[in-house]
Amino acid sequence: MATKAKPRERRVPRSVEMVPEGGRPYRFTPEQFEHLGALGLFQDQRVELIGGEIVQMAPVGPEHSVCKTYSARPWQRRASANWHVRIEDPLRLGDSEPYPDIAIVPGKPSDYRQQHPITALLVIEIADTSLEYDRTEKMSLYASAGIPEYWIVNLVERCLEVYREPVSPAEGTAFNARYRALRYYSLDEVVRPLFEPSLEIPVKALFEGED
Repeated sequence: MATKAKPRERRVPRSVEMVPEGGRPYRFTPEQFEHLGALGLFQDQRVELIGGEIVQMAPVGPEHSVCKTYSARPWQRRASANWHVRIEDPLRLGDSEPYPDIAIVPGKPSDYRQQHPITALLVIEIADTSLEYDRTEKMSLYASAGIPEYWIVNLVERCLEVYREPVSPAEGTAFNARYRALRYYSLDEVVRPLFEPSLEIPVKALFEGED
């Protein structure tokens, strides 16, 4: 029997909740979330849907933006017919619709004309002010969706955090799931993604680009 997760504690972004008088926050479905976006409700705002709650995303600083560009390039340069890279595009994960900085998803872009991907081969978040949130809430969300590998490009400590082997239940986590394995990679190391172990990605390239 699955263990009930403890209530979630939000750290970095803030949730935008509709709370009826005397009631609980309203939980949105991904369809409702997308409809509100189409109506222009989130104009000039960066939001995502996490566990049915509309959450304001942390502001993007200049270093975050540069590292996102650098972190996408290794995948763009090594493109395959079996997978492709998405940058700040949504994933449909149950009652959540996060916008990871980078997601490697199966198939061709045209495979997703009707619906956003419901899984990913690899998700990458660039983290500075959002580091604790990405290590907890986002980590548990991606693990609960069965995403086999999750990377955090840690701008605070200048290292790459690689999470693997999603497991559930995991008591005390936001979505009752976590990753069993975690390894920290320094800038002078090379990392090989699980879905394509023949690829060698220099960790330094995620921070400073490739020559």
